[in-house]
Amino acid sequence: MPLSSTAAVRVGLVGYGYAGQTFHAPLIASVPGLRLAGFASSDAAKVARDWPGLPVEADPVRLCARDDIDLVVIASPNDSHHPLALAALQAGKHVVVDKPFTVTLAQAQQLQAVARERRHVLSVFHNRRWDGDFLTLRALLAGGELGRVVELESRFDRFRPLVRQRWREQSPVGGGLWFDLGPHLLDQALQLFGWPQSLRVDLARQRDGAVNDDAFDSRLAYPGGLAVTLRASALTALPGPRFAVHGTRGSFVKWGLDAQEDALKAGHRPLAGTDWGLDTQAATLSTLGLDGETLQSRPVALRHGDYPAYYAGVRDAIVAGAANPVPAAQAIDVMALIELGRRSDAERRELPAVACAADSTPAASNH
Repeated sequence: MPLSSTAAVRVGLVGYGYAGQTFHAPLIASVPGLRLAGFASSDAAKVARDWPGLPVEADPVRLCARDDIDLVVIASPNDSHHPLALAALQAGKHVVVDKPFTVTLAQAQQLQAVARERRHVLSVFHNRRWDGDFLTLRALLAGGELGRVVELESRFDRFRPLVRQRWREQSPVGGGLWFDLGPHLLDQALQLFGWPQSLRVDLARQRDGAVNDDAFDSRLAYPGGLAVTLRASALTALPGPRFAVHGTRGSFVKWGLDAQEDALKAGHRPLAGTDWGLDTQAATLSTLGLDGETLQSRPVALRHGDYPAYYAGVRDAIVAGAANPVPAAQAIDVMALIELGRRSDAERRELPAVACAADSTPAASNH
């Protein structure tokens, strides 16, 4: 549906669990030109405590059908992403889906086809593109400061030894760490280096009583010998570096996770003129000096993280026809690697990576 360039995009949020409450609602509310207009949740009282006066539908399909909603944001359990996104698109809404896009590649491709047919914006919340350390790394690589990159290790280390009774850890469809953190790490790798030649993934259940995978180790192989290792674990009490990148002219190492999630969990909100997204954790760049022999190490001032930029991009795509910040085609690439990784684990071998569609390859600048 066309919108006036001066009208606020009215947003309906499906799901008010961790993702909806911590990420989506406060980020949407922080972006000029977006207005939270309603929710779908099984816990209306919880929503009302944070957002009094806004309507709460028990049935998410009813929210999708409301005339006072332009954009539906889906932050519900992973196995509901496809049917709810489909319902919203068919109801004439623009749609944002939390990662993972869907739980199968075929579902993701169907949603892309429906969105194209109806000419609606369909975007996926790969917010880790706007982590400050990732923005910093991307700039370093673009500037060639590390020379030819030969190895990147990217990790999400956590220590959560108790298996909790929540869908992320219990659901047989779309649960587990590969579906939870795998999309973040895969999307970042695709943004930096494009499509890999092959993929090897090993999934593990390490905690007592684990139902789904709670650790993974994956390796993407690229032309020229570049190796990208992606790891995550729920049993790492002493984390390794978030990023360790090595090239022919030096290395970049960053410790600790981007600070935006912790800030949102603590109730802080992105505000103009503040230090939102500031990350003061250790980051070091070690490179060859002008003599080509002496190694020089220095701390790196990290760029500010900027999760609100994602929703500002969605707003502009809807109102002004600007580029979608994370188009469905790029999220389809991630889903293709998620499926390939599950197959690699099942077959216990490295598998060739074949692009799933000509129009769903990463940006040409990344190749």
